[in-house]
Amino acid sequence: MLRLVAIIICFSFTSAAVWDLAEETAEFWEKSTKTELNTALNVKKNLNKAKNVIIMIGDGMGVSTVTAGRIMKGQVQGQPGEEALLEFDKFPNAALIKTYAVDRQISDSAATATAMLSGVKANFFTVGLTAAAKLGNCSSALPPERSVDSIFVDAYKSGKSSGVVTTTRLNHATPSAAYAHCPQRRWYSDADMPEDAKTLGCKDIAQQLVDHSHKFTVMLGGGRKYFRSNSTSDAEYPDQLGVRQDGKDLIAEWREKQETAGKSAQYVWNKTRLDAIDLASTDTLLGMFEPEDMKYDADRKLEKTGDSKEPSLAEMTETAIKMLQKNENGFALLVEGGRIDHAHHATSAYDALHDTLAFDDAVAQALKMTSQTDTLLIVTADHSHVFTMGGYSERGNPILGLAPSSKNDHMIQLAEDGKTFTTLLYGNGPGFRGKTNESCQGRENLTTEITESPEYLQQTAVPLDSESHGGEDVAVYALGPMAHLFHGTHDQTYIARVMRYASCLGDETSGDHCTESDDSNSAETANSESTQNPLSIIATEFLGMSLDTSEAQVALYIQFVLLICFALFSFVVTALFWRHLKTSGYPRRSSGDESVPLNEKI
Repeated sequence: MLRLVAIIICFSFTSAAVWDLAEETAEFWEKSTKTELNTALNVKKNLNKAKNVIIMIGDGMGVSTVTAGRIMKGQVQGQPGEEALLEFDKFPNAALIKTYAVDRQISDSAATATAMLSGVKANFFTVGLTAAAKLGNCSSALPPERSVDSIFVDAYKSGKSSGVVTTTRLNHATPSAAYAHCPQRRWYSDADMPEDAKTLGCKDIAQQLVDHSHKFTVMLGGGRKYFRSNSTSDAEYPDQLGVRQDGKDLIAEWREKQETAGKSAQYVWNKTRLDAIDLASTDTLLGMFEPEDMKYDADRKLEKTGDSKEPSLAEMTETAIKMLQKNENGFALLVEGGRIDHAHHATSAYDALHDTLAFDDAVAQALKMTSQTDTLLIVTADHSHVFTMGGYSERGNPILGLAPSSKNDHMIQLAEDGKTFTTLLYGNGPGFRGKTNESCQGRENLTTEITESPEYLQQTAVPLDSESHGGEDVAVYALGPMAHLFHGTHDQTYIARVMRYASCLGDETSGDHCTESDDSNSAETANSESTQNPLSIIATEFLGMSLDTSEAQVALYIQFVLLICFALFSFVVTALFWRHLKTSGYPRRSSGDESVPLNEKI
């Protein structure tokens, strides 16, 4: 406590540093780790039944992306960055997830999403099917027993509501795993399918979305060109046509299907129309805000208001939860930050990290609107990328900057070719600068102005037209009922198992928590929450110290008391001073005499 008082009193006299000067003391780290340990010791298992389940997938958001995104978040807020926290960094439970497919060491988003959402591993590039279905082979996908249902279908069957939110097209790999069964993830519309597959009876993914749309209350993303015929102009871009060859308008078909079922249905294609919807009177909502994928978040922020304005991922998440919360039985929701992956494929760390921060905002929105009492919230990635972070950069170095570097130019270290390099690099991709059959560009001598530009693409070691996925494990973070079941290294299919068990869906209906009353669950959680605050696992930063909430309150109280004491001390000293002057006599100005200044030596 004395140390705390001393730091508060002396804080104004300390010199500025990139990091808090307190970090240079052993006491700082001892205090920080003790606080974190005490919080961990007080975490109680939430054994409630999950009324709601939200799984949020940062597509391609491997551990290196999480780390770099965390640093960018801190630097955007004016901090060095390394000490910052993403919203899901604060979750009390975390584990590692293996991401391989049945037939591939390094997988894709369709197979990984199938594993996460259905609990069954699939083959590369296939969606919603067992591994008995082969890539591009329609006949191998037709037997009903080879189709696997996602947890969203389970939720629908149990009387809950389901929703899908993504920044990619709604018929892209990850969201399609919620509803579709297809041996080729790129059969976006009938125009993408071979004729023999159509003849055999396989359906494109856009058609399957409409066929299964009665199971979903809200679906928000992009991809509207796959739902319109090749003779229909786009509402936002009149010079662009749909791509369907069968002449169908699947958006009209979707609306007709909802209205036939007696539902009030709304379709929107921009933020203005989304904001104008009366959600209370809307039963089902479909929003497609671009012909293909939605914009990168950095580009979205540059848009002016109007028909071209897109909602953010956080805004779509908010709308989806509002729609789903109308069902008293609960809901299941998929939220995907899908364009993180696309930016990595382009070797654009700038866009990948900005979309990671947009994804983090969506996590914050979901946390704000739900309770850990009855909502299992899972944050994870489907796979990683060959995205690396290295170079011995100094603390606080711009995450998009040169490495290793310093504010002093003479501290910038050069590579063996005599040129600068960046903290963030890719193992392969379009940013290759060496010799190829076409050219030998050579690496450019980079500056911070170049590397921090939105247009800059990171350099790569191997030339590819599109950067590839990585095969290492990814992280999963969990909060809420049964979140403690994420505890080690798991297969990706385990995520679906935990979601089903926590919410008593599918074949997981026999657990003790499935039969307990809501009242007993509420009472148990209330008791648990009195001793647990998972989002406070990392201590509050206060004047360079790591404090928990109660300690921070004490520190503020001490600071207030010291301020009052200082004011009283000043008042007493001033009063005594004037009393001394009055009793001892002090120089006065008198007519005809030269006054003597009080500070003059005599």
